[in-house]
Amino acid sequence: MSGDLSRLFAPRSVAVIGASGDPKRIGGRPIASMQERGFTGDIWPVNPNRPEVQGLKAYASLADLPGVPDVAIVAVPAALAGDTVADLAQRGVSAAIIFSAGFAEMGGEGEAAQDRLVAAARAGTHPGGMRLLGPNTLGLFDMRSRFYGTFTSVFEGGYPQTGRIGIASQSGAYCGHLVAVMRERGLGIATAVMTGNEADISIGDVIGSMVADPEIDVIAAYAEGINKGDSFVAALEAARRARKPVVVMKVGRSALGGAAAQSHTASIAGDDAVTGAVLEEFGAVQARTTDEMLDIAQLATRRIYPVGNTLGVITVSGGAGVVISDAAEQLGLDMPEMPEAAQARMKEILPYAAPRNPVDTTAQVLNDLSLLGQFGEAMISEGGYRSILGFLTYTADAASLSPRLREQFRLLKESHPDRLYVLSLVAGRERVNEFEADGFTVFEDPTRATVAISAMGKYGEAFARQPGQPALSVPPVALPASNPTEAQAKSLLSQAGIAAAPEKVCTMAEEAVGTATGFGFPVVMKIVSPDILHKTEIGGVLLDITDEAGVRAGFATLLDRARTNAPQARIEGVLVARQLKGGVECILGIHRDPVFGPVAMVGLGGVFVEIMKDVAFRRCPFGIDVAEQMIRSLKGASLLLGARGRPKADIKALAEMLSRLSSLAAMQGDKLQSIDLNPVIVMPEGHGAYAVDAVIEVAGEGGGGHGH
Repeated sequence: MSGDLSRLFAPRSVAVIGASGDPKRIGGRPIASMQERGFTGDIWPVNPNRPEVQGLKAYASLADLPGVPDVAIVAVPAALAGDTVADLAQRGVSAAIIFSAGFAEMGGEGEAAQDRLVAAARAGTHPGGMRLLGPNTLGLFDMRSRFYGTFTSVFEGGYPQTGRIGIASQSGAYCGHLVAVMRERGLGIATAVMTGNEADISIGDVIGSMVADPEIDVIAAYAEGINKGDSFVAALEAARRARKPVVVMKVGRSALGGAAAQSHTASIAGDDAVTGAVLEEFGAVQARTTDEMLDIAQLATRRIYPVGNTLGVITVSGGAGVVISDAAEQLGLDMPEMPEAAQARMKEILPYAAPRNPVDTTAQVLNDLSLLGQFGEAMISEGGYRSILGFLTYTADAASLSPRLREQFRLLKESHPDRLYVLSLVAGRERVNEFEADGFTVFEDPTRATVAISAMGKYGEAFARQPGQPALSVPPVALPASNPTEAQAKSLLSQAGIAAAPEKVCTMAEEAVGTATGFGFPVVMKIVSPDILHKTEIGGVLLDITDEAGVRAGFATLLDRARTNAPQARIEGVLVARQLKGGVECILGIHRDPVFGPVAMVGLGGVFVEIMKDVAFRRCPFGIDVAEQMIRSLKGASLLLGARGRPKADIKALAEMLSRLSSLAAMQGDKLQSIDLNPVIVMPEGHGAYAVDAVIEVAGEGGGGHGH
């Protein structure tokens, strides 16, 4: 279907099917809003029972319209929507907004009816078919073209300002909430689109369209679950290349929230950790709250995205300095100290000052406001900070101080226009507007200011990022039709260059003894069966076997346990492997995400992954550089880096294994359900990394379950 959505935002003519004379009804609100706001296109109400609707000539049917509308708004019951959409599509309409509910969000028959809507739209005579927004959508509005293809009641409280922020939301009511908050905060909106069930147009399509819109600088998105991974990924990458910040509020993280999202917009809530990894990959910032999302969007409209972001704080309150420092540390936002020479000079000028960073001028500075300018100049010229946060609190509202405070900061900004400037102060709307007109973004709360500043640095890093190393190429590996045994899994992995500890499957006790002697003790022994996926659950793994007698006894024990606990299982023998000592246990895995395809995971083994969930995710495939970043991002990474006198682990070998695994998974596509390498023993630097256990699940076999 055609990728261009531009006609949706600025149609020349709009047909409203199910048009109502009551401006408070679903079929009446769009007409009332467009007339009230001065929409310059043609509005054609379709209603067989009335000659006019809200002062406009009404048409009895689509056949009676004076032309083919650019966009149609469908506000009829679900039972009539199918025929309406088919008729519109055959007339060559380019896009339809379907308010009607009762489709995929209802499950079963509703899903089938929704599929029929899409098929009818695709069969339309407009080049590329007719695009559908919805069904079950509150529609969209565009402040610039004054097209209000929505029945939201939010505009009864007034309209927001026109601005350069685009909103893409899967929820209609929550989008209305955002619009109301932005209206009260004075934040300008370009357009807002509510995608509803996403039968056709998805949130990714909307973000992509906003990236291509030269009048939109910042995109704020509310998502309950990503349904179409490809368009979402393409939009985020386009935004990164265009240096357009995307801030995303992704909900449905909890099991309860996920279930609510499923019934609300027929979304696949998916794995929140995977969605978070995808956002991070493309430099989209995740917001936890409405305030956080709008704070970040507001600051992003300044279009200053520092690379190598550092925060310099100038404050009239020592306490506020501590609040900001705490927030910055939690966010990983660097606040280096001022150079010692600069600190000494500041102390000479103002003995009361605490000039490290935060630079606490104390309230004494209010007696000579020129000191603020001197200190600010030193912070940029000598401290080199990319972002400056000034905490002025209620002093900025004082009539005796406000104009002179503004002057000091304005002079500073004029001298160094490339820095990001934020003020934390409490004042009336008029005063705040004065500071904002000077180019400063104002927040009452210094922690919220710090969060927004940190986000600007994340955008800067993402926009500046150069292409990474290519993923390692691995030869084609043919997966079997059913789940392989551990030994077969390791053999398959070895074809992709993924090393295992030396091992052999033995069918006789004496063969096992000879193998163990050849490897050198200690050894590990495990039952081998395609029907026993998780061997530890039946006692099918024996560690620390130190002599020949132990091998004989172990062989008998494993066969006995298998017969007792899994009598139907096919037994192929006993695996004997060299037991690796002196390494760090890690876990590597692949999981086929229903939205984003194969996703790789790395974590530290044992308690770290089971209890602390200390893992990193990334879409496959990726290069060694990304693999190493994932490993180093783990909270417990210091265990691999030589903490407390431990030898440094072979991170390069682990990163290479992870990259190879990602390439293997990407090549297999839908055939692969999951891979678990648990544990992987990472030996000291230069001595490699080895998969000690391997489980491969092919699609259609077993579940997607993990754990050993």
